[in-house]
Amino acid sequence: MRKPFIAGNWKMHKTIPEAVDFARRLVNDCTGLTGRRVVIAPPFTALQSVAEVLKGSGIHLAAQNLHDKPAGAYTGEVSARMLADAGCEYAIIGHSERRTHFGEKDDVINNKLKTAISFGLRPIFCIGETLDEREEGRTFSVIDRQVKEGLNNFNTDDIQPVVIAYEPVWAIGTGRTATPEQAQEVHGYIRDLMGKKYGENISGVCTILYGGSVNPDNISGLMTQPDIDGALVGGASLDIESFIRIIKY
Repeated sequence: MRKPFIAGNWKMHKTIPEAVDFARRLVNDCTGLTGRRVVIAPPFTALQSVAEVLKGSGIHLAAQNLHDKPAGAYTGEVSARMLADAGCEYAIIGHSERRTHFGEKDDVINNKLKTAISFGLRPIFCIGETLDEREEGRTFSVIDRQVKEGLNNFNTDDIQPVVIAYEPVWAIGTGRTATPEQAQEVHGYIRDLMGKKYGENISGVCTILYGGSVNPDNISGLMTQPDIDGALVGGASLDIESFIRIIKY
């Protein structure tokens, strides 16, 4: 049975005091909540402070990115080892903003996924098509490429920690959301793809999230779909009341 999984990606928002205050309120509001996994991804500067607040709460901490090398002369970068040391259990990898703004390709993302796993971090592996790719009928070919190249040379043991997040690029931060049926169509395709590559046992337990302008009003409809296991939430995760409503859909 796959447990509902709600993750908040704060992107480049919140100072340390703001992040700590949010985390404290989140812990209080989620006390006693069972049956779902809650994850937040603050900016790097707030990770350790937020980790202290979350300790023992059952709410999990994620990083928004990492470098694919374990250490070295990479000014301004953060390693998987550092993130694990700061208290992270998850790391978002391959987000469309990293692909678009920072030129990350599938081979780099593949290396980042492997590095994260080698340091005990569970990757939240983001994939998704642009508006042009969808309108040209290339959604499934794009998803196929991103999954196969991103998970290149992964075996059955490697794949078990990976959470997949389908985020259609045209729906991220635009207010446009894929309908539950549109999202389910792609989620079903991803699950079938995982089954063909790794077997039905893996595809049956693989957590697949939807991301793209998720909010309190559309979360319930998305979560009724058989292959949507949760959400990677952007803007709506910055407001505590909004995020709590999504968690408690």
